Amino acid sequence: MSSLVSKEIKGHSYYYIVDSKRINGKPRHVNQIYLGPVQDVIQQLKENKGAVSPLYSQSLDFGAAVALYDLAERLNLVALINRIAGKRQQGVSVGHYLLLAALNRALAPTSKSKLADWYEQTMLSRLIPCAKQQLSSQRFWDHMHYWTQEKMDQFEASFTRQLVEQYQLTTRCVVYDATNFFTFIDTTNQQASVAQRGHCKQKRTDLRIIGLSLLVSSDEEIPLFYEVYEGNKPDSKQFADVVDTLRKRYAQIFGQEADITLVFDRGNNAQSNLDLLMQQEKPFHCIGGLKLTQCKQLLSIPKSQYRKLNGSEFGETSVFRTQMHVYGRNMTIVATHNPELLRGQLQGILIGREKCRTALTALQERLQKWENGENTRGKAPDLKSCQKNVAAILKGQYMKMLFDIVWSEAGRYPSFIFRTPEKALLDLEESILGKTFLFTDQHTWSDEQIVHAYRSAWHIEHVFRQMKDPVHLTVRPMWHWTNPMIRVHIFCCVLAYRLCGILQKELKQHGFDLSMNDLLDKLGQSKQLIHYYQRKRGLSETYSMTIGSEETEKIVRLLDLQRYKLS
Repeated sequence: MSSLVSKEIKGHSYYYIVDSKRINGKPRHVNQIYLGPVQDVIQQLKENKGAVSPLYSQSLDFGAAVALYDLAERLNLVALINRIAGKRQQGVSVGHYLLLAALNRALAPTSKSKLADWYEQTMLSRLIPCAKQQLSSQRFWDHMHYWTQEKMDQFEASFTRQLVEQYQLTTRCVVYDATNFFTFIDTTNQQASVAQRGHCKQKRTDLRIIGLSLLVSSDEEIPLFYEVYEGNKPDSKQFADVVDTLRKRYAQIFGQEADITLVFDRGNNAQSNLDLLMQQEKPFHCIGGLKLTQCKQLLSIPKSQYRKLNGSEFGETSVFRTQMHVYGRNMTIVATHNPELLRGQLQGILIGREKCRTALTALQERLQKWENGENTRGKAPDLKSCQKNVAAILKGQYMKMLFDIVWSEAGRYPSFIFRTPEKALLDLEESILGKTFLFTDQHTWSDEQIVHAYRSAWHIEHVFRQMKDPVHLTVRPMWHWTNPMIRVHIFCCVLAYRLCGILQKELKQHGFDLSMNDLLDKLGQSKQLIHYYQRKRGLSETYSMTIGSEETEKIVRLLDLQRYKLS
């Protein structure tokens, strides 16, 4: 049982809560909690009399912010940035500014002018104490003068090497791709040459865009390399420009003898690009995809000659392997047939075919009205304009293969009939649908290795999707209008993704298989509560934590985040 006990120590009285048990028939103290001097305890009780509720409470975002802060501490991230930046340590350091900006992009993206408001609502305000005015947008950018492109390149080489060595990231097979982000930078702005009008992948052709090329390992979503480039540069041209940089970066990190296989999509296919990759003293190996026009002779090979791949990850996928001369050299070609892909394509094709039927029928009815004299207004149709209309209706992929059109000029105006023979659809299923054609110079790799490597491109596609997610890790919108600002902003976004990717990898090794959004949302359930009480001498604080889901609490315990709790 527990009891209140007073002890005399050097002439002073102190209160303790004491737990007693009988041991061998005799009472013994087994645990005690120190309460303080008797007079202080009495005074505290008097002050608390009738004041059981706090004056107010404050909630600080704890779980996700502290988990990423803890990871940055373990990586000595701030120290590395400060060492490279070379700024005299006075006030908030360059490393802390960049860390706070990166965590902001990860957790609740805001403009730099709102950084201080966000910071005050997180546990970071206790872990990285600084005055609110120090986190103004102006102070942030004043410090970024020390963080030039040259300094960022130094950081990239050092930090990437650290991540690869510390977390055993796969570097022998890597995936490359590029995307772009639209901005609201004014057309007349001459200070942001990196923002140009080009082929916007989000269809915002009215806005200037910024390109981002990225390299990830084939097994992870952790960026190993990135580069910001002009938005009007085609992907294939950027690929050519980045190969040299990649080669130098890899030599810096892994040595001249590094054996690298680069996976890329069809948008980067070009004879000149393959030459850049392979006509070197130490060439990159490659795995890419071929267009149908490059492998027509493989379309007629019956599925009976394909073999099923081994391994549950491949499902019902089967392959046919051969060799062909493409891009000026002998390549191993792996044709894959994926029934799941076929079913998805077929569903879209059937919907498209039905839409074309409806549109062609409507066109027939309009032409018939001209023939019957029911329609006499507007420009009369001729054969050329009608054929142009039909071509526009059948512009969807494979639609021209599925429709037979027969024209007639027997009447005053052109007319046509159409049909959709089922044989055309069956031929399409047999020869094209569900198939992908891969090429590689890794002639000794198995079919399974080649297909697995090419399919690992989903990692980089997921990175781009996440970077366009408005809730976590988003790149847009960019409230910046000069090249240096834009480059620092992208640096913070990529750094944020790296930290989240490493945290995700650590948790996955302990059985937590969570998407990036799920991980950050679950950790976001954990909050630090600060309760303020009115005392005679001002306010006093007590602390408590919210309780998240069972999974959230397990992650908090696993990462030992409790040690950061206020007490």
